[in-house]
Amino acid sequence: MSQPPLSFEFFPPKTQEGTEKLRITRRQLAQFKPEYCSVTFGAGGTTQDGTLNAVLDIQSEGLAAAPHLSCIGSSRASVGDILQRYRDNGIRHIVALRGDIPSGMGDVGEFRYANELVSFIREQHGDWFQIEVAAYPEYHPQSQSAEADLRAFVNKVNAGADSAITQYFFNADAYFRFVDEVTARGVTIPIVPGIMPIQNFSQLTRFSDMCGAEIPRWLRLRLQSFGDDSASIRALGLDFITELCDRLLQAGVPGLHFYTLNAAGAVSTICQRLGR
Repeated sequence: MSQPPLSFEFFPPKTQEGTEKLRITRRQLAQFKPEYCSVTFGAGGTTQDGTLNAVLDIQSEGLAAAPHLSCIGSSRASVGDILQRYRDNGIRHIVALRGDIPSGMGDVGEFRYANELVSFIREQHGDWFQIEVAAYPEYHPQSQSAEADLRAFVNKVNAGADSAITQYFFNADAYFRFVDEVTARGVTIPIVPGIMPIQNFSQLTRFSDMCGAEIPRWLRLRLQSFGDDSASIRALGLDFITELCDRLLQAGVPGLHFYTLNAAGAVSTICQRLGR
C-alpha cells in the first residue's frame, strides 16, 4: 500500500549564502520524494521575487513547487501579474492565503479574505492552478469565534480550493475534531496536517504564541526545564513529533506537510523514523 505523500515548506533566502544552504537542504530532503515543495511569501510582497526565484530553483531540480500567495495589501492587478508570471513559468500549484495585516496598515487592499483570492484565481485561470488554502485546527488567532473560523474555512473551500494545509499543532485531537466539524459542513477536500519540528524552545514559544498553536502544558514545562540543554530539547522534540506523525498516519491522514525552517536535520530524522 502506498504511503501518504510528504511535502516541505521553505522560506525565500535573503543572501547568496542562504540560497546555497537551502539548495543543500533540498538535496537532503529530496530522498523522501516529496509531492511538492512550497515557498512562503512576505507581507506586502516584500519577498515576491525571492519566492519566484526559489520556486524556479526547485523546479530546475526536478521537484514540483508551490509558491505561497498572500493577498492582503494587494490590488487585483498586482495579484493578476504575479499569477501570470507563475503560469508563464509553468507553475501549476498555489498556496492561497490572506496573509497577516502589517502593523499600522490602513488600507488592506482589494482583497479582505482568502476566499476572495481563491475566487479571483479561479476567475482568471480556471483549473490551471491547484489551490491549497490554510486551515486552523485550533482556530485562527484573529477569528471572532470558533464558529466564524469554521465558516471562513468552508467559504475558501466553496470558492474553489482543492486541498488545505493546517497550521501546525501538537494536539492530534484538535485536528481530528476540526476535520469532523468541516466534514459535517460538506467539506470533502483533503486536509493535510502541518508539522513543526521542535528544535529551539524560545523560537517555538514565540511562533506558537503568534499563530495560536497551543503547546501542551506538560510539554512546555518539560522543554523549559532543559534550559540551555539544546540536545535534550531536540531529543524530546524528535520523540514527540514522531509519535504525533505516527498517530496521524495511523488515522489515515492524506499526507504530512513539514515546516522545515530551511533545515533538513530534524525533518530527515522524523521521516526516517516513520519508515520513509
